[in-house]
Amino acid sequence: MLNARPDDRPPPVRRVGMFGGAFDPPHRAHRGLVESALELLRLDRLHILPTGRAWHKARTLSPAEHRLAMCELAFGDLEPVRVDRREIDRPGDSYTVDTLEELAREYAGSERFLLIGQDQLAAFKTWHRWSEVLDLAQLVVAGRPDVPAVTAPWSGATDAPAPVPHLRLSVPLSPISSTEIRSLVASGADSRALAALVPEAVAGYISNHSLYQQPS
Repeated sequence: MLNARPDDRPPPVRRVGMFGGAFDPPHRAHRGLVESALELLRLDRLHILPTGRAWHKARTLSPAEHRLAMCELAFGDLEPVRVDRREIDRPGDSYTVDTLEELAREYAGSERFLLIGQDQLAAFKTWHRWSEVLDLAQLVVAGRPDVPAVTAPWSGATDAPAPVPHLRLSVPLSPISSTEIRSLVASGADSRALAALVPEAVAGYISNHSLYQQPS
C-alpha cells in the first residue's frame, strides 16, 4: 500500500473555537455570530455545544435531542462547524472549563477561542474555575444591544475588580433572544413569522415538533 503524500493529509487544526449555550432555540443572531467568528478569527474548527445540565438556568431546558437537531439545522451547512454533544452526554452539571480541558487535549498546540455574549462577560467571575478558563482559551465577546459594554475601572480606583481580558468580536447587534422566540411561539406565532427570527429549517422543526407551546 502506498503511503499518502503529505499534500493529501488534511490541513492541521490550529485555531479552534467553542460556542456553548442552551440554543433553545438557536436563532439568526447566533448564526450571525458564528459566521463572523469563522471569518474574523480565521477558525479552522468551531464546536457548537448545546449545554447539558445548566447549573445557572432556573427553567427546565427543552429535551437535548431537540436542541441538538435544531443546532444541526442552524449551523450544519458551515464546513468548519461541529455540533458537539459532549456536554449533553456528560453526567452532572455542565462546566465550560471541563470542555476546554478536553478540547486542549484533542487539539494539542492549537489556539483556542471561547465565544461568549456581553451578558456572560458581566458574570464571568461567577463561573466555575473561571481563572482556569482564561488559561485554556482566549475570551471573545460579542455585544448585545440590551447589555451595557463593560469598561475598565477608573485607573485611580484601588478596590475595583480587575477587568477580564478579552477580545471584542465586531458583529451586527441584534435584539433577538431565545426567550422572546419561545414567548412568540407560545402566543400563537406561525412558522412564517418565526422564520424572521430563526433559520427557516429551525422554524419548521419547531412547528413540526410543537415546541414551546406553553410559556416558559
